[in-house]
Amino acid sequence: MAALAEEQTEVAVKIEADGPPTLLPPQAGDGAGEGGGGTTNNGPNGGGGNAAAASSAGGDGGTPKPSVAVSAVAPAGAAPVPAAAPEAGAPHDRQTLLAVLQFLRQSNLREAEEALRREARLLEEAAAGSGAPGEADGAGAEAASALLSRVAASAPGPAAPDPPGTGASGAAAVSGSATCPAAPGKVGSVAVEDQPDVSAVLSAYNQQGDPTMYEEYYSGLKHFIECSLDCHRAELSQLFYPLFVHMYLELVYNQHENEAKSFFEKFHGDQECYYQDDLRVLSSLTKKEHMKGNETMLDFRTSKFVLRISRDSYQLLKRHLQEKQNNQIWNIVQEHLYIDIFDGMPRSKQQIDAMVGSLAGEAKREANKSKVFFGLLKEPEIEVPLDDEDEEGENEEGKPKKKKPKKDSIGSKSKKQDPNAPPQNRIPLPELKDSDKLDKIMNMKETTKRVRLGPDCLPSICFYTFLNAYQGLTAVDVTDDSSLIAGGFADSTVRVWSVTPKKLRSVKQAADLSLIDKESDDVLERIMDEKTASELKILYGHSGPVYGASFSPDRNYLLSSSEDGTVRLWSLQTFTCLVGYKGHNYPVWDTQFSPYGYYFVSGGHDRVARLWATDHYQPLRIFAGHLADVNCTRFHPNSNYVATGSADRTVRLWDVLNGNCVRIFTGHKGPIHSLTFSPNGRFLATGATDGRVLLWDIGHGLMVGELKGHTDTVCSLRFSRDGEILASGSMDNTVRLWDAVKAFEDLETDDFTTATGHINLPENSQELLLGTYMTKSTPVVHLHFTRRNLVLAAGAYSPQ
Repeated sequence: MAALAEEQTEVAVKIEADGPPTLLPPQAGDGAGEGGGGTTNNGPNGGGGNAAAASSAGGDGGTPKPSVAVSAVAPAGAAPVPAAAPEAGAPHDRQTLLAVLQFLRQSNLREAEEALRREARLLEEAAAGSGAPGEADGAGAEAASALLSRVAASAPGPAAPDPPGTGASGAAAVSGSATCPAAPGKVGSVAVEDQPDVSAVLSAYNQQGDPTMYEEYYSGLKHFIECSLDCHRAELSQLFYPLFVHMYLELVYNQHENEAKSFFEKFHGDQECYYQDDLRVLSSLTKKEHMKGNETMLDFRTSKFVLRISRDSYQLLKRHLQEKQNNQIWNIVQEHLYIDIFDGMPRSKQQIDAMVGSLAGEAKREANKSKVFFGLLKEPEIEVPLDDEDEEGENEEGKPKKKKPKKDSIGSKSKKQDPNAPPQNRIPLPELKDSDKLDKIMNMKETTKRVRLGPDCLPSICFYTFLNAYQGLTAVDVTDDSSLIAGGFADSTVRVWSVTPKKLRSVKQAADLSLIDKESDDVLERIMDEKTASELKILYGHSGPVYGASFSPDRNYLLSSSEDGTVRLWSLQTFTCLVGYKGHNYPVWDTQFSPYGYYFVSGGHDRVARLWATDHYQPLRIFAGHLADVNCTRFHPNSNYVATGSADRTVRLWDVLNGNCVRIFTGHKGPIHSLTFSPNGRFLATGATDGRVLLWDIGHGLMVGELKGHTDTVCSLRFSRDGEILASGSMDNTVRLWDAVKAFEDLETDDFTTATGHINLPENSQELLLGTYMTKSTPVVHLHFTRRNLVLAAGAYSPQ
């Protein structure tokens, strides 16, 4: 046992809902997903909270799973460790404390033992209870083991807060996750033998107080917050919703159904309007049995609700709860909430409202601190030959004008490396084929004819209406060169149209191909079968509605994702299915090719996004962390990052290299259905069912704008090729154009704003709105800017 004092070990007992616990070695999170790590319950200086081992580590891509983590205490030579200890009121709490003290003594961790005693003010009782050192190996050890097993089996009483300002690092904390020193060999046996009912650990809702007092506890806190100063009231009001949910669930879990019903009816009207959908789900949970299979509730129990509060407001709350000895509420705060404390002025109601609304509260500040390479990769240098028609068509004055924009838009990218760009070889990207180079040359030529957009020069909008789409249009995509349009339908078909005079042709049969001269210049033309030429091709293969479609950049392939749980890759040469990628177990809501081809991403109802390569059957990365469906996915222009929008009302940015989540954006009040990156890679625009479009600075991890105007779900977003205009399409049958240059100028991204989230969004939606274009009765499903900045929009006519 003495060996434990030398090194710090960590062992996690991971308890699956349907099987016995398994013992896991220490690990720092899987490559795909968020790595687990020790989290402190409070701000930088740990102003009052209990440090518990993370309950979200693991090799399954960081999916939040309940686990009982047991970590050994710091070495004996370490500084004295203040620990959050139970108040010595209840005999059960006293026993627990004595067990921990006895174990510290056994392990020769004298300083930690002394610190714990001092903190708990239990010197006399602890000394009497723990016995002489010589007895520790005999019956005393068995008693300690039995008591420790009780600690693991049930969450102890409410923890007394640390004194303000004390560090919470390395503390031996007795909390809901039962952190206590133990020999690795014993942990598994303790949890297995003494914890037959796994759901008890899963629930974390052990009855702590008198059920009839819950309404009094809640109204007491409500009265205190409503009577506090204005500057603190807005911040402390954030507590209402998570406390309401956890107190209600605690009553339901402990089968106090009448009290739960009365509690819900009395206080559900006080919650913010954007939580109404969650409250509807909550109101249907009236019995303990209802809680077991409910995903929303599992999320609430396993992920801590994050609140960002200033230190002054937090101290005020702590003082109130201590004075009232309101252990019930304090216990929920400690176990189920993560309070992110910052120093400085409390935030105003507007600032808080801008950032809250997601299923798990705000993002922790640390979540948006890692470096993101948002710059663009260096373009390969390709010589652009001038066409004869170009030379003839331009007069002498026109020629230099024509070359200038070409040089600005293309040349500058290839000559100078963007300081914020990732290293060129950070992730392996496919090499350019000759056909890709030709396409780039075509792109550059088109760019020279591009219209410069702005408030005084708005783009034309060409709307493709799908008439008589009785099959139900569920997805649309347009190729980069705007030559093909694909539609995914609810009847499980994918239909591809040519929108140029050039018809779609399949490759000839094998027997006919063998007769062709392979050396001829026009071999690519000869292999096509003229007899198959048509404007429309229908692709059959899915067995459910097709919710996502994406063309490859070289226009040779098309991806489609479906309710049948598969993603299919189709050849646009033969118009047949090449591969069916099976990884998702539930409907796949969206899929998208990387801007460089080869890689693609998919997201679905199973709450994870997966990164694939076209030549691999299995996903390369699994991005796990969202608490609800992943509705939309989008690659960053440099292909090193993937953004996902979810029904948990958050947007996450994932690093393709290691699978880590590098940004979490909260602020939407409804499920997110559209995402788009600005062409320079610096900004992200997101649209949701709340009808708002939010703008984000990726480098600083901040919200920088809010565009209000739509009255229904924003289904599609797209920046113009130069990034000067943002187009948004919605279920309210409108396309709106916004001034992106003005929206992103003069951004407040100083260190203070970044550190505390004091966001001051200008109320300038009307100034930024450049135009609103109504359709007769067609929801806008997709938007696309051509290489010359013409807007293409698409949707299915829906007669009223």
